[in-house]
Amino acid sequence: MTLKEFFLGDRFAVNAGVELMEVRPGYAKCRMLVTPEHLNGGGVCQGGALFTLADLAFAAAVNSHLTLTFSTTANITFLRSVASGYVYAEATEKFNHPRLPFAEVRITDEDGQLVAILTSSGYRKQGATIDATL
Repeated sequence: MTLKEFFLGDRFAVNAGVELMEVRPGYAKCRMLVTPEHLNGGGVCQGGALFTLADLAFAAAVNSHLTLTFSTTANITFLRSVASGYVYAEATEKFNHPRLPFAEVRITDEDGQLVAILTSSGYRKQGATIDATL
């Protein structure tokens, strides 16, 4: 099983339309097509949908070392709204600590405009390996 296949088990993200496009050590890229189901009362993509996109990118990047890692904190800043088209999340691990990794996720729209930034730290569960390949 590949790590991309492993993350198909994240049913919430999959059902929200998040697709893991790329994963390599310390990096992941996801995308999501914003549909009418993602829109809030103001007619723009709901913040929780964008958070879900960023959270899967974070998870893939920090789990790319094949040690099971869970988020412990996350902070998202919304900078611009989006109402249609694809949004992309690129996660880069900024600190690859054996137990407490830290990553930044940049969400952009189809034009490369910055939509949001998420920062998150995680906890690597020692001895809990993921039986997958990159």
